[in-house]
Amino acid sequence: MNEYVKMIDGLPLILKIILALPGIDGIAYGLYRIAKGRLIVGILWIILGFAILWIIDIVTIVMHGKVTFLV
Repeated sequence: MNEYVKMIDGLPLILKIILALPGIDGIAYGLYRIAKGRLIVGILWIILGFAILWIIDIVTIVMHGKVTFLV
């Protein structure tokens, strides 16, 4: 799982934003959170990421260059 975290962290900014779009965000960043050791948050992100949480990921990626909320 550490390889997945390194891969996501190493992506260019535009690809990180694409992964944060609705539908993709729940899976991509939900698994990212699980790989970082946040099992409950990751599972919730997979379920709720499709609906509203993708907005949080896009904002944090644009502001900080990476996913920072609840990681």
